[in-house]
Amino acid sequence: MKAPRAKRHVSVPPIDPQVYAPTAARPLRAKLRHLAADTQVEPHSHTWAQIAMSSKGVIRMTAGDSTYLVPPQRALWIPPGVEHVVTVVEDADLRTLYLHQDSAHHGPLRTVDSDGAWRHCRVLEASSLLQELVAHLPLEPGNGSSTERERCIGHLVQDELAHARPVRLGIDLPRDKRLRALCESVLEDPARWVTLDDAARHVGASARTIARLFRAELDTTFVHWRQQVLLARALSMAARKLPMSTIAAELGYTSASAFSAMVKRSVGMSPSRLLG
Repeated sequence: MKAPRAKRHVSVPPIDPQVYAPTAARPLRAKLRHLAADTQVEPHSHTWAQIAMSSKGVIRMTAGDSTYLVPPQRALWIPPGVEHVVTVVEDADLRTLYLHQDSAHHGPLRTVDSDGAWRHCRVLEASSLLQELVAHLPLEPGNGSSTERERCIGHLVQDELAHARPVRLGIDLPRDKRLRALCESVLEDPARWVTLDDAARHVGASARTIARLFRAELDTTFVHWRQQVLLARALSMAARKLPMSTIAAELGYTSASAFSAMVKRSVGMSPSRLLG
């Protein structure tokens, strides 16, 4: 059977970040961008920290050596200087927060960073309060100073982020070009690539070579890595309140019980507990 062509994304440049650059006088800036499915925002980075949230739709953000699915009710923290690419899985309203370094170092986030977790990308639960606070931040570009109301909202946003529960939605990516192409294909359509043999043929390599690359680059197997993709997709769909039967079918399982068995083998807990 002929393998399907890779999905073609419409590439767009990032909005000039300098017009939203956070400063000591205005330490938290907010931006809203409406993006259509299959849009890809070109690689870019900032000298400040960023929080990405999707108030509608699902986005995938590749940052560093990992990729993250970000549905509604989730937020992705990206530290300063980390290059990232946005891929829109379905029509999305992407809300982006830019955080000035002084604010990050001396605000609520600093007090909970004893283990250095905020130096790395991480997906967090976005509470209803956090979503409402972000929705009330001004979106106008340009310089100037924060109003008292904006400063109060900004402090509450940081406090909500500091107490947000981290969620495992990150998926490691390889550097080898063949393996990276295979992984991108699985990320686009995990239900299509079920076996290592099929996936290896898609990139013109032997199953033995691909298995070796998975071990060398990601310290795992194709089966286990693909299961992480499926679990991330499941968490993404669960955040949209889709029923378990729909999630199982979308991920290629013949029944909810078969999907449940995979989840229990992978993480040692029931889907209702993992996705709830």
